[in-house]
Amino acid sequence: MALNPATITQIKTLLSGAQDKIEQLRTIEPFFIDLSLRENPVGARVGQTLADKLAILPKIRAFGFDKILLGTLDYSMPDELEVDDDFMMYLRDQQIDATGCYAFTDIGLVDESGKFTPSPSMLKLRDYAVPNTLHEIYLSKDGMAGQYDLATLLRSLPASIQWLQENVRGDHGGAPRILINVVDGCDALAEDPETACEVFAMLAQQPIEGISIEDDRGTYLPFQVGAFVAAIRCVLPRPLKLLVHMHAGGGFENASVLEALISGADGAWGGLPKRAAIIGHASLGELIANLVRVGNPHMQNTYQLNQLMPLATNLQIMDEEQAVPDDLPILGHNAYRLTLSFFRQRADRFMDLVPEAIGGRYGFRICPVVSDPAVIAGRLSEVTGLPASSFPSAVLEQMVRLMRRDLRAGERIVYDEPAQLMALYQRAGGNS
Repeated sequence: MALNPATITQIKTLLSGAQDKIEQLRTIEPFFIDLSLRENPVGARVGQTLADKLAILPKIRAFGFDKILLGTLDYSMPDELEVDDDFMMYLRDQQIDATGCYAFTDIGLVDESGKFTPSPSMLKLRDYAVPNTLHEIYLSKDGMAGQYDLATLLRSLPASIQWLQENVRGDHGGAPRILINVVDGCDALAEDPETACEVFAMLAQQPIEGISIEDDRGTYLPFQVGAFVAAIRCVLPRPLKLLVHMHAGGGFENASVLEALISGADGAWGGLPKRAAIIGHASLGELIANLVRVGNPHMQNTYQLNQLMPLATNLQIMDEEQAVPDDLPILGHNAYRLTLSFFRQRADRFMDLVPEAIGGRYGFRICPVVSDPAVIAGRLSEVTGLPASSFPSAVLEQMVRLMRRDLRAGERIVYDEPAQLMALYQRAGGNS
């Protein structure tokens, strides 16, 4: 039956709204801070030595990142130095260029008499000659508990920012770039949005570069994150930056970051690989790949995209001393191993992201229920080194039939393994 004009108009309006969001993602020039030197080793089995960090820094610069976090200046046990301390002192002592580099610091406090005491991390930032900082606060009741109350936070924040401005030399000797990172930003907005936004409005009057919020457990849904970002934008005018950092607790971290960008965020911070402080995070590797997916030209102009997959996976292998999980989307070994030809992504199709666009290539994986002759030929080519076209179509079709018959007979065989694949090929009449 024919649709009435009102329904057609409604449908077109809905689809146009989605296209408008795609255009936002396509045109944004995002503000990224890479945390491959900190976020990834925090949740890794092994972590990074000083030698590892010295090897990683030039690689992520060469990839295209110009804003890089060097590490965290530990708050809870500042007298027990970490590799992050050694790394920053080494860069300072060897006079290695730290332009665009940041470190995490926590705030100093103003007591009831009005006396300000900078935190040990702030003193280290100055002494290590790191030019910029993600300066961390907590804003929810649980987050502030045991550290400070709201009144103390409100009088301490301006004093902390002033101390940094007066004591830290920024890039090329200028003012430091200060981003206030609200570790529990999503919690604070969900708990008491009015108070949270009053704090953000106060920060908008300070000499800072902007604000960052986290979902540090990965528990908020994408539309909630989008609403939080939009709420902050009501009191944080541009050009002040608004960044997000999303953990992977609920599995919607990448969707949350995209929703944040659509809702007014300028960018994100995170490591290039997926590994993070908990089970993963919205990595910059995944975000860059998804912005390539929508056709954002700034990704091609800024980053060495042909190095994205190999660099991200190699960094995670270094941190873990284990392979990247095979079934990790975008960066995993199986992300671009075809099981059925129908699933192949094409460069000429809207929203497809071919592996070559991010430094990967297609492979093949045999799944006996669905794999077709083209996939089987591709896997045979990988195993034997012969061209896929060299395998007779009749033999490939017989391999499909034999896999089905084996399953019906109760045989559960991993045909993806080279020995089993070649045995199947020979059973189907192929020559070894």
